[in-house]
Amino acid sequence: MAQPQWDYDLFVIGAGSGGVRASRIAASHGARVAVAESFRIGGTCVIRGCVPKKLLVYAAQFSDDLAHAADYGWTIAGATFDWPTLRDAVARDVDRLNAAYTRTLDSNHVAHFLDHAEVVGPHDVRLRESGRTVTAGKILIATGAWPVVPDFPGADLCLTSNEVFQLASLPARVVIAGAGYIAMEFAGIFNALGSAVTVVNRSDAILRSYDSDLTERLLAITRARGIAYRFNCGFERVEKAADGSLLVYLRDGSTPIPADAVLVAIGRRANTDGLGLESVGITLGARGEVPVDNDARTICPSVFAIGDVTDRVQLTPVAIREGQAFADAQFGGKRAAVAYDAIPSAVFSQPPLAAVGLTEAEARAAYPDVRVFTSDFRPMKNTFSQRIERGFYKLVVDGATDRIVGIHMIGPDAPEILQAAAIAVKAGLTKADFDSTIALHPSMAEELVLMR
Repeated sequence: MAQPQWDYDLFVIGAGSGGVRASRIAASHGARVAVAESFRIGGTCVIRGCVPKKLLVYAAQFSDDLAHAADYGWTIAGATFDWPTLRDAVARDVDRLNAAYTRTLDSNHVAHFLDHAEVVGPHDVRLRESGRTVTAGKILIATGAWPVVPDFPGADLCLTSNEVFQLASLPARVVIAGAGYIAMEFAGIFNALGSAVTVVNRSDAILRSYDSDLTERLLAITRARGIAYRFNCGFERVEKAADGSLLVYLRDGSTPIPADAVLVAIGRRANTDGLGLESVGITLGARGEVPVDNDARTICPSVFAIGDVTDRVQLTPVAIREGQAFADAQFGGKRAAVAYDAIPSAVFSQPPLAAVGLTEAEARAAYPDVRVFTSDFRPMKNTFSQRIERGFYKLVVDGATDRIVGIHMIGPDAPEILQAAAIAVKAGLTKADFDSTIALHPSMAEELVLMR
């Protein structure tokens, strides 16, 4: 435990998912803990990320559900969509979660400051708004990441994923820069809600970290749903027209694209600006990230970092696990390293895709003998649908051991199915284990145990 001369045993900068978990667990071990957050308790995932975005995804899925309902005999006359109703409902839920996270800190006796905190010494943190300086035995940086917006004329006219939830009305035309998971999720949302969507990407592929069989399938499906793509080009400038709409000029010199909203979603950068980490000798990485060792410790022995602000995996559950591990090790005497293999992930696109483990290309680079099993099927729910969209599942197997090293899927409920399937990859189960499991019929998930 820290020396008694400190104001706190632990001071956490950033009250997102990882920071709140670390604060709560450290306090449960008897530490005196404080946390500073410059915006709202809850962080990116809860306030302006995963949670509100998933609520928009649910709203978008009703577009498909309404179409399916007609196919199954339901008559739903006069169905309309109202963006302000959805926007305000999402905002209310964000308020609820913000209050819940605040209560969590209070109930665990964690002091919290709504202020910008910066490190001014190995054990010193200054709160910018109040001008107060507090001391702590240990300092934890958990400030997450921030959307990257390139410097081009008219960048100030564009939105990022931070602001998109506050749109006054549903834009009729949306142009999105980027084709990563945030870009593809919002492209699917706006397309399903009725907007005309154009995705502009600097390369010729979407979702580059996912298996190509899945991304090619998603590209074909989203094109069929009406999303337009402009590959191998970027924004040159964005201008406001006389009627208040926007014009997006691309570097390839093509005709500018008219838009009512422009979303920049080309990636995220570690949120380290103004933290003062240089004052304790910390040199940041190329994207502003904080280098840490396996125990989340920086080059300064009293300063630690977890979550998206580091040079590790940028996913909320990873930040939570890192926060727990840090608090247990530093204040509970229980050291447990965080394992970064077999981390499941999903893209809540329309339709969604999910994956765990190695892609086929990664597996072939790692193992001399790789076997691949696939299932290309029409989801039963789509039996009567006018759309001919098909689901696709892939198992990647190390031929020498029969161990499943990757699972990849696209189709309805893929993320829900993949979470359970990820246990098999983490546990090192084999293809024979899958083959010996009796199928749950009729279901989409049964395809996982029927591939031969």
